[in-house]
Amino acid sequence: MKAMFYLIGIMLLSFSMVYGEEEVKMQNVFENIPYHDADLVRKELVSSKDLLLMQVALKPEQSVPQHNANSNVHILVVKGEVVITLDGKDVVAREGALVPVAFKTSMSVTNKSQGNASFLIIKTPNPSQMADKIQK
Repeated sequence: MKAMFYLIGIMLLSFSMVYGEEEVKMQNVFENIPYHDADLVRKELVSSKDLLLMQVALKPEQSVPQHNANSNVHILVVKGEVVITLDGKDVVAREGALVPVAFKTSMSVTNKSQGNASFLIIKTPNPSQMADKIQK
């Protein structure tokens, strides 16, 4: 399991390199996790037509409020433990857990633990491409 995290860390390691004509900026999701005392923090890491990747940081008792998934979603816990509520059912997700969330599923995420937690939200495609399906 730790090998998977190291691989992700290497892939997102913070440095710049030249890739063809574009500058590629890599990030390490294990460093500088954006915790805030007042509320959750959501940081956009990648936004393209096919993918929206965000990192969320939750201190104990902070949560992502109930909402409906606006795309096909996977949640990857990179630090700590969270409770993901899907259509009213709680799922405890610990570091390393990858939780799929179907489009339009009612969901919320809460850090009920004593420590900080962080997770990646992987949305495919980017919700901006789902506008016609969200209305239905």
